[in-house]
Amino acid sequence: MNKEVQFAKILKEVKELGRSQGNMLQEAQVIEAFEPLNLSNEQLQMVYDYLLQNKIGLGMPLQAEEFLSDEEKNYLDIYMEELAALEQVSQGEREALIIQAMAGEELAKERLIQAFLPDVVDIAKLYAGQGVYLEDLIGEGNLALITGVELVGSQETPAEASGMLVNLIMEAMERYLEESAAAKAEDEKILRKVNEVATKAHELGEELQRKVSVEELSKESKLSKKAIQDAFRISGYQIEDIEG
Repeated sequence: MNKEVQFAKILKEVKELGRSQGNMLQEAQVIEAFEPLNLSNEQLQMVYDYLLQNKIGLGMPLQAEEFLSDEEKNYLDIYMEELAALEQVSQGEREALIIQAMAGEELAKERLIQAFLPDVVDIAKLYAGQGVYLEDLIGEGNLALITGVELVGSQETPAEASGMLVNLIMEAMERYLEESAAAKAEDEKILRKVNEVATKAHELGEELQRKVSVEELSKESKLSKKAIQDAFRISGYQIEDIEG
């Protein structure tokens, strides 16, 4: 395994460890994890910066509320009021519900979902401030919870069933973040292409003192006709200097 692949693998493991510890890592944990790569102080600082950007604190957890918008805080207040109105479940009752759900009792499954809804909120807070709405994270977590409750019968103990539900919720949120980041990166890539075509069309249009055709722009800019046509279409045919 080359160093770049190993670095990425360790970084992912360290981030997941931080999530499991309530968005917190000890500096010693990071140093120990990367010890095989013998990172310099500057490289370690880059790792620390990356963790902070992902809302994972060093030595103490970062407070999720710091990263919530006013809209998200209002949503959370209302949502928590709704959860508070549900029947509360003690730890002992929760374990009993898990056992009953593992045995296939449908009513127990429904109540188990309700019992885990506050946990979904707590987990969603671990992923707050990473470019997606808290409401969407909670929604993804709730869907994973509903799916997971149907699978608890595959586990051997209540502790394993509970752990499976938490893992499914976290994985759903991680996956949603990754998909959102990929979509955002693709959108930014498309926007750069549109801006590039618009800039080159404007430059050529000023030179010729008129709108330019796709063929003219392709010849002068070295961009392919398809790239220009795609950018023109994506812009809603609103690039002013290209003939419609």
